[in-house]
Amino acid sequence: MRSLTEQDIRGSFVNCSKGEAKRLFVPPDLGELAWDDLDFFGWRDQGAPDRSYLVTERGDQGRLVGVALRFQPARRGFLHRSMCSLCLTPHPRGGVSLMTARRAGAAGREGNSVGAYMCTDLACSLYLRGRKVSKSGMRIEESLTLDEQIARTLGNLYGFLERV
Repeated sequence: MRSLTEQDIRGSFVNCSKGEAKRLFVPPDLGELAWDDLDFFGWRDQGAPDRSYLVTERGDQGRLVGVALRFQPARRGFLHRSMCSLCLTPHPRGGVSLMTARRAGAAGREGNSVGAYMCTDLACSLYLRGRKVSKSGMRIEESLTLDEQIARTLGNLYGFLERV
């Protein structure tokens, strides 16, 4: 993924107003991120523990698409495991959350939303590359190459974004 500025990020959101995008939390350390290791940029809002945001490039021109997400904290049993629907990384309790996004346009203003189970920290790219390990310490062994896993993850993400 290419390096993004705060202005790039704020202008990319499709499911919130310009005023909401102007007020949302953007991490201050954008210049320090390893952008080459990211297939999309996702982060949690430090001031609102139930909010996360995700920005990715779409299309041949690299158009940025950002979505505001909400999720509920984990409440399942201690031994419960879940799998991210984007990168297929298994996590123990709290590592995967149902992320919901208000739909864009009139449907979103009417209260309609879509959801997908995603890594709670939105670090799918790092799990795929082995730069981060889930608390379970495991990853499913696959015969796919890293490039094929990345393509599958982005396909899953784009499918979710199409529904937003």
